[in-house]
Amino acid sequence: MSRQQLEMPALDGVRHHRIVLDGVDVHVADIGSGPPLVLLHGWPQHWFCWRHVVPLIAGEHRLIIPDLRGHGWSSAPQSGYEKEQLVTDLLGTLDQLGIERFGMVGHDWGGWVGFLAALRTPERITGLLALGIVYPFQHFSMARLLQAWRGAYQLVLATPLLAEALLCSSPRVVANVIRAGTRVPEAVPHGIALDYGRALQDPARARASSLMYRTFLTHEIGRTPRQRTLTVGTRLLIGEHDPIRSDAFMHGWEGHATAMTVEVLPGIGHFVPEEAPDIVADAVRSMFAETHRVRRGRP
Repeated sequence: MSRQQLEMPALDGVRHHRIVLDGVDVHVADIGSGPPLVLLHGWPQHWFCWRHVVPLIAGEHRLIIPDLRGHGWSSAPQSGYEKEQLVTDLLGTLDQLGIERFGMVGHDWGGWVGFLAALRTPERITGLLALGIVYPFQHFSMARLLQAWRGAYQLVLATPLLAEALLCSSPRVVANVIRAGTRVPEAVPHGIALDYGRALQDPARARASSLMYRTFLTHEIGRTPRQRTLTVGTRLLIGEHDPIRSDAFMHGWEGHATAMTVEVLPGIGHFVPEEAPDIVADAVRSMFAETHRVRRGRP
């Protein structure tokens, strides 16, 4: 099923833009007014994963909600799935929208992109809220090695032809992945989970998904520049039952970040924006309260 055959989901008040960057069409949902706040999804989803969060904070921010290349209603080129390129896409999109400084909320790969963006251009980012992801400053240890099985699914998704065939075969493949990673059953209704799967049945998007993981495993894992220090105020929230979470991955960042906290959310799985939108909204208000005071002229 092609992107053109998929109906864009509706969300009250959302405006839709198409940004062209070096031949890549980036779809952006845009709602609200006030200090800009980027909401960036991960795999296997698109902008609509923020549907529960948007109504809670749209009155406080201008929410900029892009689809990553190869996902949702953005185009799916044959290359460019290195995570630094996704940062370039994000910054270029914001440049075209006339946004210089912004807050950042990212889930899954969106959180990883947020970390890389904060390392590259800390002067542009007022704060980073990362969800359902481990921090990028991991280094080898026996404890981490013993938890490496948690990333075994990435090997399947990174395998040429196999991953594309699986994703194209049925939307239930993605729906089952979402069900396995969710601990709040009503958070992602079955119909919406199937819609996420249908979006990735397009062969170009299935290939893009595989390249997201293939580039990570073959070129990027373990290569985040540790000589750079994260200076942007950062809060990482991860579900207690997130399949990728382990205590081994939650420590060791202290020497690489000057203002970061890591919190585990009880009773929550991987899909934090949908499972815990109130917690996400509260975290946004807490992190970006100073921005609101400045905008409203309060001391």
